[in-house]
Formats: sequence, structure tokens, C-alpha cells
Amino acid sequence: ISFQNQVVPIFTKLGCNGGGCHGKSGGQNGFKLSLLGFYPADDFEFLRKESRGRRIFPAVPAESLLLKKAIGRSPHGGGKRMEADSKEYNLLVQWIEQGMPYGGDSDPLVTGIRCVPETRTMTQKAQQQIAVIATYSDGSTEDVTRMALFEPNEAEMAECSTTGLVSTLDLAGEVAIMARYQGQVATFRATIPLGADTSNMPEPVNFVDNAVFGKLKQLGIPASEVCDDATFLRRVSLDIAGTMPSAAEVQSFLSDSSADKRDRLIDRLLDSPEYADQFANKWNFVLRNHKVNGEDTPGTMLFHQWLWNKMYDNTPYDQFVREIVTASGDPQINPAVTWYRDVDSTEEQVEDTAQLFLGLRIQCARCHHHPFEKWSQDDYYGMAAFYGRVGKKTIPNASTAMRDRRVFHNEGVATANNPRSGKALKPTGLGTPAFDIPADSDPRIKLADWMSDPQNPFFAKSLVNRYWKHFFSRGIVEPEDDMRATNPPSNPELLDALAAHFIQSGFDLKDLVRTICRSRTYQLSALPNEFNGNDKQNFSRYYPRRLSAEVLYDAFHQVTDTGEGFGGMPAGTKALQLADASNSTYFLQVFGQPKGDTACECERSTDANLAQSLHLLNGKEIQEKISRDGARTARLSGETGRSNEERIKELYRWVFAREPNPEELEVAISYIKSHEANVRGGYEDIVWALVNTKEFQFNH
Repeated sequence: ISFQNQVVPIFTKLGCNGGGCHGKSGGQNGFKLSLLGFYPADDFEFLRKESRGRRIFPAVPAESLLLKKAIGRSPHGGGKRMEADSKEYNLLVQWIEQGMPYGGDSDPLVTGIRCVPETRTMTQKAQQQIAVIATYSDGSTEDVTRMALFEPNEAEMAECSTTGLVSTLDLAGEVAIMARYQGQVATFRATIPLGADTSNMPEPVNFVDNAVFGKLKQLGIPASEVCDDATFLRRVSLDIAGTMPSAAEVQSFLSDSSADKRDRLIDRLLDSPEYADQFANKWNFVLRNHKVNGEDTPGTMLFHQWLWNKMYDNTPYDQFVREIVTASGDPQINPAVTWYRDVDSTEEQVEDTAQLFLGLRIQCARCHHHPFEKWSQDDYYGMAAFYGRVGKKTIPNASTAMRDRRVFHNEGVATANNPRSGKALKPTGLGTPAFDIPADSDPRIKLADWMSDPQNPFFAKSLVNRYWKHFFSRGIVEPEDDMRATNPPSNPELLDALAAHFIQSGFDLKDLVRTICRSRTYQLSALPNEFNGNDKQNFSRYYPRRLSAEVLYDAFHQVTDTGEGFGGMPAGTKALQLADASNSTYFLQVFGQPKGDTACECERSTDANLAQSLHLLNGKEIQEKISRDGARTARLSGETGRSNEERIKELYRWVFAREPNPEELEVAISYIKSHEANVRGGYEDIVWALVNTKEFQFNH
């Protein structure tokens, strides 16, 4: 019996070497195993020698503490893990009886696994048994289903038993089942069609629609109809520019009968300064640009302005990333250097680079083999070697509190040591051979070359997936920065087509936004039809989402026609234009503005909570600005030369970017007439009611 090939998988299957048990860094109750059995030689020593070998009793194997705890004969914090008559128990007994062999150097090792079948079209409430077949280094194969672990990526769509029996639930779509064995992973994908009629789909206008509508037809999920002009105007203005359209813009757009008016609107928004506000804000937080003390201000402000310029000038994305990753010099002269101020350690640089620019979370591989991916510690430290020659020095005459430092290439051979093996690793892209880089060459340049190569399997896909989520609330791969074989895209053809188009465009970000927003997919209504209400992954309709903290804050001030002063910032500065969260307000904090402490967009909270509702309903700030002298309510109530109908319609254009329907108009006019003694108070109440609706607080 081979310890590595037969015993360790039992520990993994039973959860003994999981991160919540003996596989955690310090072990559990004095007994430690390597996480998920990635280092079997260590586990062998832990079992045989630690605690004076009392865990195993060769003379009477059944009296071994290892077995007594597992079957519940001795107290065990993890409870009973197996039965005394199970195959696993008997195999462990045999292993101990044989003298606990580890195995020889010639023993075959697992080189990969696959699921059989790999794909299947299934109906709802159906079952499919899958097998997991391991391939060994000697070419042999083995059915290891019994020892494999299974996990669905969409628990609402399917379940999988410990023996690999997949059971679909009520929802249609696609679900992946991850199988894991001996550090190898594979997936089984089930397509679960709804089977509805899809003959009346909107007419596709570009390759985005071809991919999305093709998938919907395959699944039998009909798309919603295309949204009306008012909805599109508000949606695209908020998504591209982070701003509400003005009442005049609403009137002009709705009265325009041109067939190309949506395309022209998209182009106008892309050329606006507000587009740069929106996307500079997006990049600013994930690039972790924030000040800790007042003396950080110059670098923080300069880096934010640098990002704004790059967005406004439409710098090609590959060049944008290159300028950040290879930045050198003084941050006052080259603001991109500021990234190295906040992303200070080599580990942070490696992990942020992978997460931001490659869509990969490789943090686990710093200490052990990634449990859900193929990345090892060698892969991690091969990436780290790219940053191994980054030198830093404090700017002369700067305050001791100042974090702005010069960055330079410290000439020498670039390597990084794997702390476990002690091996010095050359700079190596993920999944590539090592690079030989001369000592006088900055290895970060080679990193930028590798990432931006059109053949790179991660770079373009990561960006288009990140931007897709910006517009659709959900990535084609979700989360957007966790792209791996065991978390497959919901529409691989769409992801591939977007990435190819992005590369062919010269990594043109504005062109990508234009392509997405011109698609019928983006312009679908958020209202579900009879069949697509449960679809959460195939983009058969627009998925509503709450406005970000900054956009909602600015929209409120736009509606009320009031301003907010941010300390030390020019008058008229919007929340979306702030360089970091140090000027934050209670409103921004309660609605989830991030601090910029991580490279994950998940730091920005989009969850609704009671504090948000109470602030909009009763907040002193909200009440004061609605009723402020000079606010929109004060002005409208004083325009006695205009009818109440005209004034109510203007309010609706500001708040919802649409005209009120007859019932809404009648209710509002009636309310104003009932407040003849305090017309201004009547208008204030109406604005208060409108900004407290989901229609205002959400993009839809």
C-alpha cells in the first residue's frame, strides 16, 4: 500500500487535512497534517514520529489512536469520520499491518484527473453519476471516484454527493462540478435547458449578441425585450459617466427620432470628462491609492490625476499596465510610482498583479499548492522573481512620515527563493518556461511583455471580464478576479470573442465599452418575462444593481441642486472625483465606499442595510439639502408662472430620467394642491419620496 497514493487521499476525503482541521497552519490539538495532503512526506513523519509514535500501534493496528478517533472509539474534536467496517478503515489497518510503508521512488504519481463524462445535457430534477479517472506517471489509470472530493460552483442549480452523484435542482442554466484528488482538479459541466420558445429574440447587432443569444437559444431561455429610450439614457449615463442625465438631456433624447441616437449618446459619454471620473475612480481603489497621513497627499493626488488622464486620453490598456508595473523614479515626477508606495512588499506586488491584471487569485500558493488550481509555490515565487530587483529609497529631505519613495531597478540577477525547497527561481510567467534576464535588465519589463503578449491566456480575458461585470453586475466569470479551471465562464464563447476583439483593437478600453453598450444584450430590459426571472448567469435581461456610494451621493446632489464641500478640495468637487476615501462622509461610508486597502473590488460593499434606509428616510443631511434655500425644491416652488404639471415633469426627469405616467402625475399634482399654504414643503415632500424609491437608488 502506498502512503502517498492510497493513505493520504483518505485524510483528504474525510476532511482531516482541511484548512479547518489538522491541515491548518498550526495543526489541531497537537496533530498537524499538510493542507490537503500536498506534502505527503511531511505527513508521513508527523504520523510515525511525532508524539512518540503513539498515533499508530503496529502490534495491534485497531488500537492505533489514528483509527480509534476516526471511528469514534476515542474522543475526537472532529467527531466520527468513518465506520469500522468501511473500505477506508480496512485499508488503513492493512497499511499499518504492512509496517506503514511510504512507497518507493519508482511509485507512479498522479499527473492528472478527468471527469467521465465531462459534459452532459440534463433536465431539471435529474441525476448523473460521474466518475473521476486518475492518470499516473507510468501511463496507468485508476477510478478514484470514491476518494475524490466534489463541489458545485452554483449550489442553487445542482448538488453532488460524496460519491459523485450529481442532482440538478429547479433552475435552468449551466453548472460546473469541481472534482479534486491528490492536488489535481477537473470539472464536469451540466447544461440544464429550460426549453422555452426562443424564436422571438431581439435582433443581434454585434458579436456580443451572437454569443449571448446563441447560448440563450441553447438553454431555451428567451431574452427580455429591448428597454425603452428613457431607461437606456439613464442606464448608460450612470454606467459610463457615473452621472444622471439632466432634465434638458432627457427631453432632448426622448424627442430625438434618429435611428442612431443611442450610438451617438454612447460616443458622447465616452468623450466626456465624466467618463474619466467614473473609471479613474474604479481603478484608483483597486490600485490601492490612498493616503494614510496628510503628507501622503501629493503622491495620492498626482496618481489619481494620472489615472484620470489615462482614462480620458484612452491610453491602450497594455501600455497603461506597463507604465504601472515598470514604474521607476520619483512619484512627484512619475505618479505611477505611487503604486509601489501602497503595494509595498514583493508578495503584495505579485498577488495584486495576478489579481488585477490576470484575474487570478494566487495568494494560497505563497504557502502551499493552490487547493483549487494548478499553481504551486514554484509558480508563485517564479512570479515574485520579476519584482526581486525593485529598489526603493526615501526622497532626500523628505519627512520621516512621508511614504513617497523613489523606485529604481537594483541591478543584479533576478531570483526569488521558494522558502520550502530553498530553490532560487528565475522570473517565470504562470504556465511558461523561466526567462533568462540579463543582470542589467529590469525584469519587470519582461513581465509587462509577457502579460501584454496577445497569446497570454489571462491578460485580455481578465480585463474584458472585469469591465463586463461593471456593466452587467456579474462577470462572465464570477468573481471577476478568480478565473480558474474549476470556476469556468458562464459563456466561454462570449469571453473568448470579447478578449479577441479587445486584442485586435489594440487594447482600446473605450472601444470595448462602446462594443458592450451598443449590444442588444446591454440594452435589454431589466423586467423579466415569463421564463427568465430566475436566470442569474446568462444575461437574458439587465440585472439591476444599487448605485455605488459615490454615484448615488452625486445623483442626490444633482437632483436637489445642492453641493457638498469636501475639505481641502475645490468647490464643486463630486464624490466620484475624490482621490481617496479620506474625505469621506457618513453617507459614503454607510453606502459602502471602499478604503482602497485591497486589490479586490469586493471591498466595495453593495449590500443593502438598515442604516442606509434610515439615513435616506430620516438623515439630517438629506432633510437639510432637500429643504435648503436655493435648492431645486425652493426654485421650483417659486416658479409660479409654470404649471404644477410642468414642474412635476421636470422633477421626474431629474430623478428618474423619464416622464411621469398619468397616475404619478395626478397624485403629485393633487399633493401640491393640498399644500397651497406651503407649496415649497409639498415639493420637498415629493423629492424626499422620489429619492427613497428603488427606482432612484438602483440602475436598471
